[in-house]
Amino acid sequence: MMIPAMRLTILYFAHLPERTGTREEVCELPDGAGVPALVARLEAAHPALKGALSACRVAVNEEFAGLDAPLADGNTVAFIPPVSGG
Repeated sequence: MMIPAMRLTILYFAHLPERTGTREEVCELPDGAGVPALVARLEAAHPALKGALSACRVAVNEEFAGLDAPLADGNTVAFIPPVSGG
């Protein structure tokens, strides 16, 4: 029996592509999974991300979202680290 899955496009900004080796990737999660499950999956796939994603803003389909944001098949999820400058 197959577990229904969502296919998400993940975008990385600022220093995150250096940690992952890519600016964009596709990730599959079980239906109903949220941002925390996605973060756990990405940290497992890219150990250099450990702790970095918790400091990021998350955007789902180009709108900022909280960690409790629902995810759905076909969503694009972006991780945007804090920026500093003057």
